[in-house]
Amino acid sequence: MVADHGRVRGSYDTVAEEYLGRIGGELAYKAVDRALLGVVLEEAAGGLVADLGCGPGHVAGWLAGRGAEVVGIDLSPRMVELARREHPEAVFRTGDLLELPATDGEFAAAVALYSVIHLEPAELAPAFAEMRRVLRPGGFLLVSFHLGTEVRRLDEWWGHPVDVDFHFLAADAVAAQLTGAGFAVEARLEREGLPQEAPTRRAYLLARRVG
Repeated sequence: MVADHGRVRGSYDTVAEEYLGRIGGELAYKAVDRALLGVVLEEAAGGLVADLGCGPGHVAGWLAGRGAEVVGIDLSPRMVELARREHPEAVFRTGDLLELPATDGEFAAAVALYSVIHLEPAELAPAFAEMRRVLRPGGFLLVSFHLGTEVRRLDEWWGHPVDVDFHFLAADAVAAQLTGAGFAVEARLEREGLPQEAPTRRAYLLARRVG
């Protein structure tokens, strides 16, 4: 499937510096995220970890700071540039969730934190199939997203002109897409937004590549 995500790419290039300043330290107040990332580290068992939709690299940096070998992948060249600058302890590549720049079975585990929310509904299945492709058999995947059914389009973000859609998703629907792509969903968690976050309810699904 050929992806055309120019609007998303351009929007994140535009807000990259602002995003780094506002979001780059978010794990300091996200205890649940840190706990789940700890599960990913344990499941990876020393293998290579992918951060899919890595933004300015703060999650990849956190994982690398705890001993993991990490590859961050993001659609936005500007985000990747900032990630390389801020987190030289990890490796970063520019790429699309539908055409990941990685070999078959390259990763022991992967995280996709709020990156699938920019995909169209019909793109979820091929994106999860790509994630399965780059994970080794038994590889572990953590996916997070905003819960709901709405689509929010932004034409302005922190004072910058953008053109990007945020798709809110139903947990059962995402779980079904993961199952259809060859994953077994092993756990799910939902929580309310924190005071420092946008006021949305969030979901996390933990899944394992089958076969």
